[in-house]
Amino acid sequence: MVFTLEIGSKAVNFNLPATDGSSYSLEDFKSKYLVVFFTCNHCPYVTGSDEVTRQTAEKFSNKSVEFVGINSNSKNTYESDDFPHMVSRMKEFNFPWKYLYDETQEIALKYGALRTPHFYVFDENRELVYTGRAVDNPKDAAKITVNDLDRALDELTSGKKVSVSTTNPIGCNVKWDGKDAHWMPPEACDLVW
Repeated sequence: MVFTLEIGSKAVNFNLPATDGSSYSLEDFKSKYLVVFFTCNHCPYVTGSDEVTRQTAEKFSNKSVEFVGINSNSKNTYESDDFPHMVSRMKEFNFPWKYLYDETQEIALKYGALRTPHFYVFDENRELVYTGRAVDNPKDAAKITVNDLDRALDELTSGKKVSVSTTNPIGCNVKWDGKDAHWMPPEACDLVW
């Protein structure tokens, strides 16, 4: 069984509460292209690259690309990943995306989220054209040499085929409720070798 959504798969629907007080499902995002990414509040790979993700989101906002962040981490593993901390984080940083809470972790399982952050890029048919990392050094933005997400979106919005459709996400594993902080589902594995 493949754990993570494969290239060509349709985006999985969700209905999740957001930090802005509303709930959102897939159909609420009307842009031509959609980036769904699994993230959280505490992970150093997230906090180290959030401003780079912001730059990419802002760069492509006028090319009909929307970003949706989903936090699926268990608050029982890291209390700072709970919903009130999500609200505080968005108030502090005002990121240009909706920030949704997947408390049951159902959506993380359906997408096969491996790490925080883990990015999924969907085309106009909501079919997956890219999955994996955004950058090659998310923990230290000063050391980034490759921005795979930027390249994938540049190719997609230019009408080109995404040249590298799959990379391994780099980050902390998703914090699964009731499991050790480093546990991953047995079927979860690297996407490329």
